[in-house]
Amino acid sequence: MEERVKDNIILKTENINKFFYEPVEFQVLKDISFEVKRNELLTLVGKSGSGKSTLLYILSTMDRDYKGQLWIDNDLVTKKSIDELAVLRNEKIGFVFQFHYLLMEFSCLKNVMIPALRLGKLSEKEIEERAFSKLEMLGLADQALKPASKLSGGQQQRVAIARALINDPLIIMGDEPTGNLDSKNTDIIFDIFRELTHNQGQTIIAVTHDDDFARKSDRIVEMKDGRIVG
Repeated sequence: MEERVKDNIILKTENINKFFYEPVEFQVLKDISFEVKRNELLTLVGKSGSGKSTLLYILSTMDRDYKGQLWIDNDLVTKKSIDELAVLRNEKIGFVFQFHYLLMEFSCLKNVMIPALRLGKLSEKEIEERAFSKLEMLGLADQALKPASKLSGGQQQRVAIARALINDPLIIMGDEPTGNLDSKNTDIIFDIFRELTHNQGQTIIAVTHDDDFARKSDRIVEMKDGRIVG
C-alpha cells in the first residue's frame, strides 16, 4: 500500500541514494530522508562536493537515476516516466538558477511568458496579462517591454523569478539564486523569497553558499559527504 504524506508536507524523500560510476563508482548521496513543509523557505548548505546540488536535481525530477523514493504534493513520483515528469515540472515546479538564462533579445515580458506558452493551458492574451502581473509584483512593470539585455544583473534575476512563477508552481527550486549578485541585490532577492513563502503561499528550496541568506531562511538542511548532518 502506497504511503500517504501528511497534508502539510509538500515534498518528502525516503532513503535517497545516488551513485556516479565514472571514472570509478562513487556514492554521492547516502540515505537522504527529509521533509519540506508547505510555505517554507528551506536552504540546502554544505561545502562543494557535499551533494547538495545533486540532491536538488533529484528533488526537481530532472535526475531519475537514484535509489529511494520521492513524493511531491502527496504523489509518489519516483517511478514516473520521462514524459510524466516533464508535465509535472511544467505544472508544479519553477526554477531559478545562478545564471538567469534569459533570452537577451526578447523583452522581459516575453521571457516570463515562455513557460506558460509551453504549458499551453491559457490563451496568449491571458498569459501576457499574467506575466505582466508577475513583473509588477516584483517591481519591474516599467521594464516589461525592454529587452532583457538592457537590465541590470539584479533586475534580470527578478525577471527569472517572475518566469519561475508564471505557472503558479507549488515549489520553486533555486540553485545558487544569488550566486552572481552583490549584497544589495542578494538582500532584494531574499526579501522577495520571504514574501513569496510567508505571504504568497509559495514553497522554496534553495542551494546556497551564502551564510547570511541561509541563516535568514526558515530552515537549513546541512549536508556533508553525501549525508544530511544538521
